[in-house]
Amino acid sequence: MLAAILLASWQLGFTAAVVAAIVDTVLHARSNSSVPAWRRSSVAERRTEMQLKRLERGGYRTLHARAIPGSEAQIDHLVVGPTGVYAVDSEKWDKRLPVRVQSHRKLFHGPFNQKPRLDEARWEASQAAELIGAELGREIAIVPSLAIYGPAIPWKVLNVREVDVFDGSRVRKWITKRERSLTDTEIDRIYEVAAQVLPARYPEN
Repeated sequence: MLAAILLASWQLGFTAAVVAAIVDTVLHARSNSSVPAWRRSSVAERRTEMQLKRLERGGYRTLHARAIPGSEAQIDHLVVGPTGVYAVDSEKWDKRLPVRVQSHRKLFHGPFNQKPRLDEARWEASQAAELIGAELGREIAIVPSLAIYGPAIPWKVLNVREVDVFDGSRVRKWITKRERSLTDTEIDRIYEVAAQVLPARYPEN
């Protein structure tokens, strides 16, 4: 009897905690929805930036907070290096809510479907690829991704709706594990063009 009471109390407490986390997340999102995310560099972006800086010695070059012309969207980090070109968007999510997927097509953070965020990340990468490719005179592939900080991610790297999703701590491994596909000359040229066609979101000092 005592065990049953304790179990019921634990379940009630856990449910209350989850509900509180959801309410807090919704209220936080509403209170900040009128403030564009690009106006400030997030903690998640800074953590990713620190990791990417360590790739410089390996020939990788990064542009941070680059705007997609004609939209409010931005690519948090555009990485150009020996293994290719990557668009990394850094996300700080509530660690109290679990992250899960369904059939590699749906990504959830607690009860919240992240389809719009995945579609945005894919669109940003495709727009950047189109702009850079047009300037270069050839097609270029840019791999979109979400680097998530906060909740536990129960996989290493998972492709959901054509976007690679992983724990933010895996950014460097995700980029460097691939085979070399670009020469130093190509890296420099792509980086140069990207800096031209994707304007800096923050004012340059």
